Amino acid sequence: MRKWLALILAVILFAAVHEGTHALLAAAYGEYETFHVRPYGLEVTYRTPVEERQGVKWGLIAGASNLVTLLLGYLLLPFKSRFAQHPRAFVRQLAFYSTAFFLLLDPLNLSIIPFFFGGDTGGIVVGFGVPRFAVQAVSLVVFLLNRELLVHKVFPAYSVKSSHPLFRPWILGRP
Repeated sequence: MRKWLALILAVILFAAVHEGTHALLAAAYGEYETFHVRPYGLEVTYRTPVEERQGVKWGLIAGASNLVTLLLGYLLLPFKSRFAQHPRAFVRQLAFYSTAFFLLLDPLNLSIIPFFFGGDTGGIVVGFGVPRFAVQAVSLVVFLLNRELLVHKVFPAYSVKSSHPLFRPWILGRP
C-alpha cells in the first residue's frame, strides 16, 4: 500500500508543480481564471479564449511549467544515491517516482500527446512562433535522452531491474 501511496504522491507532486507554474504565470499576466480537477487530470483555465491568444506571454505560460519540471528532474539526479540509501522505503520510492516523472512526463507531453489532444505545445507554438513539428521533435529527443538517463543512472542507483523493452538501454548499451 505504501508503494502505491508514494506513486500517487509523486503524481500529485508533479501535477501541482506543473499546473501551479501555469497558474502562477497566468496570474502574473492577468490571465488566470480558475483551476479544475477533471477526470483526465488537473487543468488551469485562462481568461483569453484559445483562438484569441497571441504573444510571447502564451509561450511562457504554456512552456515554463515544462521547463520547471524538467529542471527539478535534473536537480534530483545528483541526489539519487542519497535518496536511494535513505532508511525509509517511502522516501526512496517517492524520490524514485518523482525523478522519473519530472524527467519524462513533460517531454512526453510536448512530443507525443499533441497527436491526441492539444496541451502546452499549442501555447508554445503560438507564443514563440515556432513550428509545432520543431517543438515536438526537440521534446522527443529530450524524452529519449532522459529515458536513457533514467535507465543508466536512476535505475541502478535504486537497484531497479527490468526486462521490459521500454525500460532497457536503447542507445548506450548496458548500464
